[in-house]
Amino acid sequence: MLSEIKTVNIGGVKTACISRKALALKIGEAAINSKLEKPILIFDSNGHGISEANKSSKYMSMLNKADIIHADGMSVVKFSKYIYPKRQGIPEATPTTDMIHEVPEYNQDKINHFLLGGKEEVVKKAAEMLSELHSKFVVCGYNNGYFPEDEEQHIIDKINKSGCQVLWVGLGKPKEQEFCIRNKEKFECVKVIITCGGCYNYITGEYKRAPKWMQNCGLEWLHRMLKQPRHLFWRYLTTNPHAIYCMLKNKNKQT
Repeated sequence: MLSEIKTVNIGGVKTACISRKALALKIGEAAINSKLEKPILIFDSNGHGISEANKSSKYMSMLNKADIIHADGMSVVKFSKYIYPKRQGIPEATPTTDMIHEVPEYNQDKINHFLLGGKEEVVKKAAEMLSELHSKFVVCGYNNGYFPEDEEQHIIDKINKSGCQVLWVGLGKPKEQEFCIRNKEKFECVKVIITCGGCYNYITGEYKRAPKWMQNCGLEWLHRMLKQPRHLFWRYLTTNPHAIYCMLKNKNKQT
């Protein structure tokens, strides 16, 4: 199921050449696969992630444990088409803020989901909105992302009792990757684990998406920075140039 997905090296990260529809169908296929013994790990790649992976061997190692790394950022897509022939590059961006809606849109079966991360009021509202928007998106549980380490087993038990097939983990990089890898073997019913960062804030409208033209031009990062300058200005000022350098440095290293 996963071996057929072609990957390309973008900034040292093996990124899947996969469309939104194909990724949504892969998630749905895995979610209902009773023969799947271990959950598949789906991480994302964008400029911030590429920069962090090239600064931290630990984070790069964590990314390499994923079964699928998809292009969350348009910069990754555009660079893939610059490096590789168009037919071999990444066809389109697959941001988790869209994929969480694409999964119920492209799959016929109802799938049970658990939302982990964010503030309590945000994840609760996101769960309610997703249930209202998509009849096939069954939210069987949720939990905020602010829990101490000694409560982690309680969270895992809660997820297992929920009977969820897909677990969305929005704890921020690298905490969400660490959580997924550390606990992958402990989940009993989960078939797919997907990291999703601040996705719930966008679902609820607390954070606003960039206009479509900015998304298509790869400028969503600029929109986010202008909306949250205190939080994002320094991050993008430092990680964007570094990510471009890393992508150029690795452009001849095909996967």
